[in-house]
Amino acid sequence: MANSKELEFNKNDDRMRMRISQLNRKLEQVYLGGGEKRIEKLHSQGKLTARERINYLLDDDTHSIEIGAFAGDGMYKEYGGCPSGGVVIKIGYVSGKQCIVVANDATVKAGAWFPITGKKNLRAQEIAMENNLPIIYLVDSAGVFLPMQDEIFPDKEHFGRIFRNNAQMSSQGIIQIAAIMGSCVAGGAYLPIMSDEAMIVDKTGSIFLAGSYLVKAAIGEDIDNETLGGATTHCEISGVTDYKCDNDQDCLDRIKRIVDKIGDPNSAGFNRATPALPEKDVKDVYGVMPDERSKPYDMREIIKCLVDKSEFDEYKADYGKSIITATARIDGWAVGIVANQRAMVKSKKDGMQFGGVIYSDSADKAARFIMNCNQKKIPLLFLQDVTGFMVGSRSEHGGIIKDGAKMVNAMANSVVPKFTVVVGNSYGAGNYAMCGKAYDPRLIVGWPTAELAVMGGSQAAKVLLQIEVSSMKARGEKITKEKEQELFEKIKSKYDEQTSPYYAASRLWMDAIIDPKDTRTWVSMGIEAANQAPITKAYNVGVIQT
Repeated sequence: MANSKELEFNKNDDRMRMRISQLNRKLEQVYLGGGEKRIEKLHSQGKLTARERINYLLDDDTHSIEIGAFAGDGMYKEYGGCPSGGVVIKIGYVSGKQCIVVANDATVKAGAWFPITGKKNLRAQEIAMENNLPIIYLVDSAGVFLPMQDEIFPDKEHFGRIFRNNAQMSSQGIIQIAAIMGSCVAGGAYLPIMSDEAMIVDKTGSIFLAGSYLVKAAIGEDIDNETLGGATTHCEISGVTDYKCDNDQDCLDRIKRIVDKIGDPNSAGFNRATPALPEKDVKDVYGVMPDERSKPYDMREIIKCLVDKSEFDEYKADYGKSIITATARIDGWAVGIVANQRAMVKSKKDGMQFGGVIYSDSADKAARFIMNCNQKKIPLLFLQDVTGFMVGSRSEHGGIIKDGAKMVNAMANSVVPKFTVVVGNSYGAGNYAMCGKAYDPRLIVGWPTAELAVMGGSQAAKVLLQIEVSSMKARGEKITKEKEQELFEKIKSKYDEQTSPYYAASRLWMDAIIDPKDTRTWVSMGIEAANQAPITKAYNVGVIQT
């Protein structure tokens, strides 16, 4: 038996490492942005790339996390793609202070804004506003990508929302610092100038509402871009920018000096003890987590790999066993964990319960635990591997809808920060109850084993197949078993592609796909960021009573 378990552990470990290797290969490609030739061209102009600028700005030997590295992955193929959405966003430390940095990638269509670029920039601002984080903009952009202007310009969550957020952050006292390190044109010119302080790099930075060609066409004036909106113009004549910088490095050094003098923020008061590593090796996750999404495993073994000293205190351990609720510490921070149990469990009320399914008693337990964490001011961590709520007459008669609504209500109204890690399945209403993207987790990430969809690929393919077969029969077509199997595989293949974590990450349904061993870093930095924004709202679960 021991040999069988060890063999399964090793198989899982090998498959997880293969998935992580694929993740790292894809990231290496993403990090090239628009490609090596465009990087070389940027260097020949005396400029650093977006990633080089961020790396220079962030403190050495400190952790950083990247938001939306896979944004735009596989999208806009007719335009040559848009790696990382044409903008790089990281949360890291500048002069010892945690900040979020947003840098246009000029190697991708000259830093032009695609629809996903706008969505990603808004996500960065949302993180800054939720956590009272200083935000630093490194601007180098040609403005809106004109062939897709109708999808980026006029709507509520489009380009104009950026400037609305600039104004909102200013009123809330959230520090905004902007560096004009390349082009900054048209409406985009408002972003740096609506920041608290703006600097511009001499000879390579320029900012204006209309460039020289448009000025010539509009009013007939002959003028070059440097005279129109370069560093000398805006630092000595217009007064639009506050500092003139010699080059990229000089500009980034000035930002470091500015941040160094910012006062400390108020604290939300989340509890932190001396950090400790788990007693279990974090990489043991690789062997515990099955590669096949239908296979059971004990979520407690995953939790032991993530929490300090591998210790946690389980709430209502013998009730509602298909969800684990527990308090623990991650890198010293107190957390309340809500996790789907993927092992088959036995309930005195319902008998054997399927792993990954939310039952009435589990939903009730989770709701009560979430309320307790809000009372105690403990941040919440959701570990998702959920196929949905239990269905059938027994569940319906037992009030599964009301219990599920109670859990969703308690979670949605939570005033403590929420963090979500999709470790496996994230299907249907289970995604919602376990704090999916729609419920405002401060950060949401997935492991390479994550799958997001209304339901699993096989189940969905069977439903869609039945519809397709009925339609074909109605047209008088004859369906053989071979034809039916061919249709099933075609439908399943397409559906599986859409459940991939890369599909989700490309659309910013998740902030990142991460190596499981980095989970502690993401959670710790997320809580540290959240701790800069004091809770100002009382917790109230609304109309559903417990």
